[in-house]
Amino acid sequence: MSLVRDVVRAYEARGADAASALAAARIAPGQLQQAGRHVTALQFERLCATAMQELDDEALGWFSRRLPWGSYGMLARASITSPHLGLALERWCRHHALLTDDILLALTQRDGTARIGIEERRLPGGDGSLRELCLLSTLRNVHGLACWLIDSRLPLARVQFPFGAPAHADVYPLLFPGPVAFGAAHAAIEFDARYLSLPLARDESALQRMLQRALPLTVWQYRRDRLLVARVRQLLGGDPAAMHGAARVAEALHLSERTLHRQLRQEGASLQQLKDEVRRAQAEHLLRHTGRPVKQVAHAAGFASDKSFTRAFRAWTGSSPAQYRARYRQSPST
Repeated sequence: MSLVRDVVRAYEARGADAASALAAARIAPGQLQQAGRHVTALQFERLCATAMQELDDEALGWFSRRLPWGSYGMLARASITSPHLGLALERWCRHHALLTDDILLALTQRDGTARIGIEERRLPGGDGSLRELCLLSTLRNVHGLACWLIDSRLPLARVQFPFGAPAHADVYPLLFPGPVAFGAAHAAIEFDARYLSLPLARDESALQRMLQRALPLTVWQYRRDRLLVARVRQLLGGDPAAMHGAARVAEALHLSERTLHRQLRQEGASLQQLKDEVRRAQAEHLLRHTGRPVKQVAHAAGFASDKSFTRAFRAWTGSSPAQYRARYRQSPST
């Protein structure tokens, strides 16, 4: 409800009445001051949609000049022709500065992590009263657009805001699929940079349909993750023994076990299949390129004993680890 009050504050700053927007969202005016009150995602979507059109400002008073209805659609059109997500987001951040320089968005990469950060040049709302809604909405909008462009869930490694945790901090995990931190220097989201190379899955006709009802992007979470298989492989490869159980893998990916298994099935894979692939690759590499005893190779590949490792390796290759190593050393070019 605190975010609803921010929208009402935008009306008050213009000397306008928010009654019709509240009615469209089925929010009774008397609920505004009720402590601990929540609204649904659909209610908030309807409230913002009505407010943006009535005030003709898609920023709802955050910036020193209003953004007429259709401003963010223009940014989307400028990004939709990009060959991959990285360029689309670069264009979005660059073109956003044409709408306002109150805040500046920037996409950066470092050590395999992509970051979209916000530099605040002026206080949102003029006095900072709309700062939370401005930063939250801006990051959620660009994240929602990124998910839509590649038709994929885009897990966030980190979400941060430059203010203390609000009383309604429990709402943030519903809006951002990743750990949220408060009290940071700048507002930002971070994610695996490999998503930047994914090609766009949308075209102009899809954009036209999306813009007819774009606000759900700010609250709707994608279920499919087009890089899930690659992320699971990377996780297993980093420490096969530590990631032995599905619960550990799911926890590391911020998913439930059920969701992990379901999404892998949707991608035509299974956790056991991926484990076997990673273990086999690790074992073959160590047998070929090191002199470690079989027992140590088994442990490094995530097996509890050399006996279970030998059984699995024989099933994979048709030979024991010792036979495989001897054969490779006889003909290392194969």
